[in-house]
Amino acid sequence: MRVLITGMSGFAGRHLAELLLRETHWLLIGVSRDASGDRSHPREFWWRLDLRDADGVRRLLRYERPDIIVHLAAQAHVPTAWKAPWETYETNLKSTLNLFEGIVANKLSPRVLVVSSNEVYGKPEHDSDLPFHESRAPQPTNPYAVSKAAQELIALQYHRSHGIDVVIARPFNHIGPGQGAQFVAADFARQIAEIECGLREPVMMLGNMAAQRDFTDVRDVVRAYLALIRFADGGQAYNVCSGQPRSIQSLLDALLKLTPISIEQRTDPAKFRVADTPISYGSAERIRQATGWQPRIPFEQTLADVLDDWRQRVRAAIAQGKNQP
Repeated sequence: MRVLITGMSGFAGRHLAELLLRETHWLLIGVSRDASGDRSHPREFWWRLDLRDADGVRRLLRYERPDIIVHLAAQAHVPTAWKAPWETYETNLKSTLNLFEGIVANKLSPRVLVVSSNEVYGKPEHDSDLPFHESRAPQPTNPYAVSKAAQELIALQYHRSHGIDVVIARPFNHIGPGQGAQFVAADFARQIAEIECGLREPVMMLGNMAAQRDFTDVRDVVRAYLALIRFADGGQAYNVCSGQPRSIQSLLDALLKLTPISIEQRTDPAKFRVADTPISYGSAERIRQATGWQPRIPFEQTLADVLDDWRQRVRAAIAQGKNQP
């Protein structure tokens, strides 16, 4: 099997590649604007390509002719989407459209896993809205969520109009080692690691700590993607989640238990989101029934791994003579 993974150099993409190399015999073709082209494994190949380039995407698909496509590449940071909404729409929608147009132009018939987001659900209006189920109509409240809802519609249109075998994943918040510091758990872990190394004062600047989210380890999330590739019904969306809401404050409290240093907490208004959702968590019943998937890694183990990862990054940066990892 030939598997094309857009965004394979990203956070979830790297973990997915590791899983597939370990558990399958599939050949992996990574696509990224920033890919170095290095082959870290004999079954791993790279294309350096901007997916907004329609001709480039058609050439890629004509040459590689993948059996499976996992579309991970996206502008996925909500605050960035507020600052640059059109860039977010262009990046996320044009890449998706180019992939489906390339599939049609080259007469391919792959299974396509489009990775969307729980952000499409928006805010719950009543307690009865939770947990979010896949049957809920999208009610996006930020530009990133709009782009993801539109991405789903593009995918489903090609499923209906051209018979392309499409599956949609709606992952909720996923965390784990290797995540960028713009996301909450990684941001907290980086600050703690820098405080432990004396790079900053023992003070953490914080945003909305009352918000509740549904966190799953990225290593469990990519297992869900593999399960969806193998077992899911085409034309369906599937939540990927733990089903358990946790406050941002509880996440920080769990991380602070892992350090011997006493750290002061301060509120930073700049870290609050526009139109923030107070609580969001989902039902994983559909994916569980279809594939048998459920999370395995305990939340506390995930946070310990995140903090250890940032400790290693900070120490490596210090060894290289840098103040920031």
